Amino acid sequence: MDDDVARAVGVLRAGGVVAIPTETVYGLAADVTNPRAIARVYAIKGRPADHPLIVHGASADALNGFVAEITPALRALATRFWPGPLTAVVRRGPRTPLTVTGGQDTVAVRVPSHPVAHAILSAFGGPLAAPSANRFGAVSPTNAGHVRADLGEDVDLVVDGGSAEIGVESTIVDLTSDVPAVLRAGAIGPSALGDALGVPVVARAAGTVRAPGTLRAHYAPRARVVLAREDERERVGRALAERGARVGTLTLPGDPATAARSLYATLRALDAAGYDAIVATLPPDTEANAAVRDRLTRAAAASASLGNR
Repeated sequence: MDDDVARAVGVLRAGGVVAIPTETVYGLAADVTNPRAIARVYAIKGRPADHPLIVHGASADALNGFVAEITPALRALATRFWPGPLTAVVRRGPRTPLTVTGGQDTVAVRVPSHPVAHAILSAFGGPLAAPSANRFGAVSPTNAGHVRADLGEDVDLVVDGGSAEIGVESTIVDLTSDVPAVLRAGAIGPSALGDALGVPVVARAAGTVRAPGTLRAHYAPRARVVLAREDERERVGRALAERGARVGTLTLPGDPATAARSLYATLRALDAAGYDAIVATLPPDTEANAAVRDRLTRAAAASASLGNR
């Protein structure tokens, strides 16, 4: 793996784009300070220019200059949750280009815990922008094979770090308002964030700050995703089949962490099997299930926006 890290760092220093493993999903990494590399990330993903990227650092202190300051709130969360699956939105520092933030004066930052990501960041010696390593709006990759299938030769190097431990994107918390707010659900919920900050943290679906992965329609497989209550799944599936669709059913484990870890791989498997529609039921409305509920709701919204596919 040392050779893989060295190769990745060499490509990144040359202005290339590298898919790297993190504990959440695989990221498409590029030097934050290299405009051409950042432009390639947007082009490879097909990502709108006003949709910000997450800046990854080897430590909180490595983000100095890329954030306006390490505020007490950011330090408290970093002490408790970094390295880990938490992204904080704070005021942008002068070293972060506006191209990375989607033109906003805020920046999303995190310190990943995957040992390979950490080794690459440490050896590179500076932060990397790393959105998920897939086409924009599609299901995020949780292993290297997913990245290769999605991006092919468009990416300069894919570093294989195994399957992602968590399997869904990081929690995003906005620290720029009077009340801290979760903008995207993930493995770390509002209650744990509130305990670390000593103040309540709310969940907010929208606001003045644009954050990665928070569009209403997102995380969609090729197949149409249809949400149905447990007692309606069979009927909904029959109705879709009667209209000529090949219908698959999404079945996830009852344990929230295991469900999150398997969600994207299961959606990809159903796509690979050639289903036209996937019928899914949201898990119970609990904080532990918030990330899976969020991703399925956005996937279904993406399907609805495209009509019957």
